[in-house]
Amino acid sequence: MSQVRITITQVARSAGVSKQTVSRVLNEHPDVADETRRRVQQVVDALGYRPSSIARSLSRGKSQTLGVVGYGLEYFGTSRILSGIEQEADQLGYTVLLNLIRQPEDNDPYPILDKLAALHVNGIIWAAPEIGNNRTWIDDISRAVSVPIVYLSTRPRPNQLVVNMDNRSGGYTATQHLIQQGRRKIGLITGPLHWWDALQRRLGWQDALLAADLPVDESLLVEGDWSAASGEVAFQRLLTAHPDLDAVFACNDQMALGVIHAAHADGRRIPSDLALVGFDNIPEAAFFTPSLTTMHQDVVALGRRSVEAFAHLFDGRQLPAQDDGSNLLLPAHLVVRESSV
Repeated sequence: MSQVRITITQVARSAGVSKQTVSRVLNEHPDVADETRRRVQQVVDALGYRPSSIARSLSRGKSQTLGVVGYGLEYFGTSRILSGIEQEADQLGYTVLLNLIRQPEDNDPYPILDKLAALHVNGIIWAAPEIGNNRTWIDDISRAVSVPIVYLSTRPRPNQLVVNMDNRSGGYTATQHLIQQGRRKIGLITGPLHWWDALQRRLGWQDALLAADLPVDESLLVEGDWSAASGEVAFQRLLTAHPDLDAVFACNDQMALGVIHAAHADGRRIPSDLALVGFDNIPEAAFFTPSLTTMHQDVVALGRRSVEAFAHLFDGRQLPAQDDGSNLLLPAHLVVRESSV
C-alpha cells in the first residue's frame, strides 16, 4: 500500500501558519519567532513531512541535475569515466541522470535531448563516442539545447568544450618507448578507426616512427575492436605479413592480452622476441604473464574533470588552463613492466 505524501499545505494548516512561514522554517530563515519555529517543527515531525528536493531546486531556478549520455558500459574506460562523473557530481551536489545510447552510429539524439530538457537538467555531459553516422548530427547538439554541454571522446570543435585524454601524445610515448628498446619493426593494433581515440593513438604511433626516421608501413597496422579476441587475430595477421616483427603497440590492454596469448601459442617469448605495450593500465595489467607495460590513463579523473568543466561553465566562471583552445587534454603516463624490457 503506497504512502500518501504529506504536502506543505497540510503542514501549514496543522500548524496554523502560512505556507511561506513553513518554508522559512524549513530553510532556516532567521525572521521566524522561536515559538512559531518550534510549533512548525513539531508538526513537520509528527506528520513525517519531507520536502521535495526537486521542487525546492526548481523554485530556485536550478534543478541540481546533470544529464549524462553514455555508451558501452562493457568497456573499461567508459565504466570508469562514468564512475568519475558520479563522484564529482555527488561532491558538487548534483544528481546524475544517465541515458545510454545503444547504437551511437545511428541513434537519433533528439528524443534523449528532449527528455533531458523536460527534466530541467542544468547541463549535459555527452560521453558517447563520435563514430559512424553520428558525425553528421553531433555538431548540431549544442544548438539544440540551452544548457552547457561538455563532450568526451570527440574531436575538438570551435566553441564546444571537449574533455579527453591526450591520446596522440600517449600513442607517441608508447611507440617511442619501444624504439628506445631497440625495436624497429613495430606493429600497431588499433581500436576501430572510426573512433576518435583510436585514430589519435594511431597518429601517435606514426609520429614516433617518423621522428625516429623509421618508415610508416601501413601493412604493420591492423584494426581490432578493443576485445582480446580481436587482438589475437590482429597479431596473427601481423605475423603473417611480417615474420620478423619485433614489437607491438596494442591500443588497449585487452587487445594486448590477445597478443600475449597468440605469441605464446606461436612460441615467441615476450619481451626477448617481441616487446609489447598496451594502453589503459587496467587493474589486471600488472598480473598478466608477463606483466604488461602500458599507458596509464586516469579515466576516473577524466570523468571528474568533465563535471568540473561543466560547473565552471554553469557558474559563468573562466575555465581552468586549457591545453588546446576549447579542448581540455589530460596526459597519459607510461608504466614500464616486464613485457617491454
